[in-house]
Formats: sequence, structure tokens, C-alpha cells
Amino acid sequence: MIPFFDPTFILLIPAIILAMIAQGRVQAAYSKYSRYSSRYGITGAELASRLLRDQRIGDVRIEMVSGHMTDHYDPRQKVLRLSRDIYHGTSLAALGIAAHEVGHAVQHNEGYAMLSLRNMIFPLASIGSQAALPLLFLGLILGSQSLASIGIFVFMFAVAFQVITLPVEYNASSRALAMLADGAYVTVEEEKPIKKVLNAAALTYVAATAMAVMQLLRLLMISGFLGRRDD
Repeated sequence: MIPFFDPTFILLIPAIILAMIAQGRVQAAYSKYSRYSSRYGITGAELASRLLRDQRIGDVRIEMVSGHMTDHYDPRQKVLRLSRDIYHGTSLAALGIAAHEVGHAVQHNEGYAMLSLRNMIFPLASIGSQAALPLLFLGLILGSQSLASIGIFVFMFAVAFQVITLPVEYNASSRALAMLADGAYVTVEEEKPIKKVLNAAALTYVAATAMAVMQLLRLLMISGFLGRRDD
């Protein structure tokens, strides 16, 4: 019988709670510090441009992208995309997020090993996150342990992606804070609020990793790899 409502779902509850806490913290931090303008009045786009120049990176474009908190660095096209509020914003939250994305560009430029590894497994992780459950359930329907095993195997790439993402994100935030301080783009008093914004954002990646790991454990239990359940 296919366990659509399986008691192993309880394994996900702590991760779900952590995800809710993380989302609440990042929203609260962003909302609070988006109301605090930086003393020097520089925008997120201007800051990103100056930081890239400071790091002698001249082949990364800066673009504005639609949406809220959709900021990211695209290593394939070497484009740093900032949402409107970050692109035009002069708040401490805007500067922290813009600097964080520049941190990813610096990682890419330097060949940071963990970022390279994450980019390498991304296609497999994307496939794994979408195909794992269908393969697992199809294997259970057909009574094929091999098919279920394939589903779990491909999901491991999604888990690995989340695990690797943690040091990548924390390293980008560390680089961001260092660049802001080294370039004197913010005051000493402004560094602490920016760090709070970045730490709150990092917690969302911790939650995502916890969710992926617990989901893997759940799939292993469902498939029988960690002991079969009585139907």
C-alpha cells in the first residue's frame, strides 16, 4: 500500500518548524533593517559595482530583476541580479544582500571549490528533487526494490546540494562583511545590523538542509532500507 499519509511524516515536523522560524526571522530582520538607511546613502547597485571593482572583477553585469528577495548571482552568465528594493535601496538590509551576492561572484572568480562543486551537481540535484518520489512510489507499486533504490539514489544528489550550499552561503556572507568593512562602505555601528540580516537569511539554508536530510531518512524508512513497517 502506498503511504500517502505515512506516520514517518512526523520526521519532517521539526524541519518544518525550523523552516517557519527561519522564514519569520529573515522577514523580521529584512523588514526592520530595510527602514534603516545607510549613513553614506549608497544604493545596492552602486555598492555591488564598487565591490566588484575593488575585487578587480570586470566581467560581471549587474541587472535588476522582478520580485521580492529574488536576488542571486548567475555563474553561467556572470550576472548579478538584484531585486528592485535592493537595486535602488540604500538601507542596511539592501547593502547586506547586495554585498552577499557579490560574495558569490568573488567565489566564482576565485574558483571557490564548494561553489564549483555545487554548480557541478546542480543538474543532478534538480532531477533528483523532482524524480525521487515518483520513482520511489512507482517502485513500491510494482514491487521493485531496484526502482525504489534509484529514486532514493537520485534524491541523495538533492540532499548533497543542500549540504554543500551551507558553507557556500556562510562563506559569501563572511566575504560580504569583510568587503564592506575593508572598503569603509558602512560604519562600525552598521556592521552588526547587516550581520543580523545575513545570519537570518543563512538560517533558511540550514532549515532547507534539515528538511532534505529528514526527507531522505523518511524515504529510506518507507522503502524498507531502515527496517520495513507493517502495513
